[in-house]
Amino acid sequence: MNAADTSWILTSTALVLLMTLPGLALFYAGLVQAKNILSVLMQCIAVACAASLLWFAFGYSLAFDAGTAWLGGISKFFLAGIDRQALTGTLPESLFAMFQMTFAIITPALMIGAFVERIRFGAVMLICSLWLLVVYAPVTHWVWGGGWLAGRGIIDFAGGIVVHVTAGVSAAVIAIMLGARKGFPDRVLPPHAPWMVMVGAALLWVGWFGFNAGSAVAANQNAAMAMIATHLSAATASLVWLVVEKLRFGKPSLVGLVTGTIAGLATVTPASGTVGPLGGILLGLAGGLVCYAAVDLIKLRLRVDDSLDVLAVHGIGGATGTLLVPFLATVGYGGAGLAEGVSMGGQFVVQAIGVVAVAIWSAVATAIIVSLAKAVTGLRVSEDEETEGLDFSYHGETGYRH
Repeated sequence: MNAADTSWILTSTALVLLMTLPGLALFYAGLVQAKNILSVLMQCIAVACAASLLWFAFGYSLAFDAGTAWLGGISKFFLAGIDRQALTGTLPESLFAMFQMTFAIITPALMIGAFVERIRFGAVMLICSLWLLVVYAPVTHWVWGGGWLAGRGIIDFAGGIVVHVTAGVSAAVIAIMLGARKGFPDRVLPPHAPWMVMVGAALLWVGWFGFNAGSAVAANQNAAMAMIATHLSAATASLVWLVVEKLRFGKPSLVGLVTGTIAGLATVTPASGTVGPLGGILLGLAGGLVCYAAVDLIKLRLRVDDSLDVLAVHGIGGATGTLLVPFLATVGYGGAGLAEGVSMGGQFVVQAIGVVAVAIWSAVATAIIVSLAKAVTGLRVSEDEETEGLDFSYHGETGYRH
């Protein structure tokens, strides 16, 4: 065990949990109508609790135990054999399992943004629980657990594919199968608390240092370079979104700026351990432009009510960063380069195979899970419940006293 590495990953673990609780919860809660704020907060924390127990029971073993190229083994169910002396690299294995648990918490929680304000609470819990085991754990094994994509040499430092492509694609599938909110897109009300959105985004930004720099799984130069590339990408994409809104509407919005922040963070995630500072800036530029265009495409042209832009920001951002890794790995000072004997073109093919395969698996598996949930719990709230708001109709509480 290395004390410095252990200290940094202990800190990173707390930072990544901060991203969901309260970062993502506040970010999403501010974006919905006032009558649904508590439902979103409830979904985020309840999914975090369920994901924690499922990761302890089955998820960690299916993702990281030695198994086949497609799925991990079962010998570490319920963290069997992970005692105080067990190590993974220079870390206590209990810490590595906990660090990865925080990723398993935020990934299904990200999907909540696509179906807010119209879904049954029981359906959220069932879908996210099954999804963690059927989609997230296998893909984690493919990429980080020694599975078939790892064998091909895929580069996904902190989860562009594992977290953002899986969540983004699956979120869109759920939104399509659930149907749009009443009045979408013409009569959907704007965010009820933009200040809350900014607070949530700021917590996500800070927590993302644990997400990306922590994925070095050591206190070393890779963690430091990942941190600066991450920060520069977020700053760049935020300003890109600001400028585009100013040019398009005459006024830049706070919600728009921090949406750009998240786009930049998602885009740099898969590349953060490979690129240098200039690569981070270029990824922020690309992520800001591509994700902005994706929001318009998905909501206005395809008319998919991905309510809080999970596919456009996370899915498209994560895929963009993943595909740009081969071209930015050697740009500027600090780029790590590609593996010896690997060309940009060859690495790009591997990256593209990873994005497409994971997107297809996520879509198909999620469609099956949602169909099952529809039969067991039902999906959509009633029209009266949607009108009244989910806070009171499902939880008997209100976020604000009038």
